Amino acid sequence: MSRNGLISSLRRLINDEEPLETRSPSPFEQLRPRMNDIIGDGGILKEVVQPGDGPPVPENASVLIHYSGFLEYSDQPFETTTHLKYPRMMKLGRDVTLAGLELGLLTMKKGEFSRFLLQPQYAYGEMGCPPFIPAAAVVLYEVQILDYLDSGQVDDFITMSVEQQNTVPMSTLLEVVNTLRSFGNRFFNQNRYYNAKDRYKQAMTLLGNRETQSDLEKERIKTALLPLYLNISLAELRLERPHKALKYGNKALEIDSANTKALFRCGQAYLELHEYASAQCCLTSAQAQKPFDSDINNLLRKVTMCYKDSLDKEKDLYSKMFRELKGSVKM
Repeated sequence: MSRNGLISSLRRLINDEEPLETRSPSPFEQLRPRMNDIIGDGGILKEVVQPGDGPPVPENASVLIHYSGFLEYSDQPFETTTHLKYPRMMKLGRDVTLAGLELGLLTMKKGEFSRFLLQPQYAYGEMGCPPFIPAAAVVLYEVQILDYLDSGQVDDFITMSVEQQNTVPMSTLLEVVNTLRSFGNRFFNQNRYYNAKDRYKQAMTLLGNRETQSDLEKERIKTALLPLYLNISLAELRLERPHKALKYGNKALEIDSANTKALFRCGQAYLELHEYASAQCCLTSAQAQKPFDSDINNLLRKVTMCYKDSLDKEKDLYSKMFRELKGSVKM
């Protein structure tokens, strides 16, 4: 995200010395004509720098954003997230504390980059926030929506009893599950494997609570469970818990016995458990379906080498034991 290009404090000092009738407009005054009043009282002005796509952010959503806050005449932000590789997901109504910023976010779409000029009543108020924000300060925020998830729908669903959840349409349940899985994927990509696993398991529990009425619903439940099992298995591998990774890999295979990802996960888990024959069996089955997959082939070669080394060591051990036993008999 680029800076807002506001002029330096030196320019301000020069302007202060000019007669009032010849003074140049201040940086925020120059911005106002390009901005739209989004609530009608002039308290929140918005300029779209880069349009986004899709519907606007829903209420109570969780948003993934980059933002920077500026005071007038300052080229450096008083707060920013642009230095973060993984900005945290922020929930509207809880994590976004400025009323103007939250109202502004509700007008934005995924991928959008906009500027918001906030009057004090929609920002830090008449008191400001010393020492960084002076009293009655007008502030400018530059915001980019990287992504958002409709966590409000998830929150509403989870507060229901199991009986109430079972009266909700299957399509709604699947939307909630997909949102939770998306949260899990976000955590996983940030290497927060415990958090990822918890979101996947939460989605799995909701599916398990569903009282299915038809074969079609049962199949839809299985289809939704399969990626969750695969994701939990991978998270457990990252957490170095191969026994649990194997458990969920096998659950995935119960749904789809030929699933190459499930076979690969089980192969990885068996390798970590030093059960090389089982690992080789899983990976050979996966290779039969995807013979040119480099990940499968590389892991299968590694397992084959480990298996050979294990057999050689076992052979040497038995040979040594036999020699010692033979020597003792001669004595």
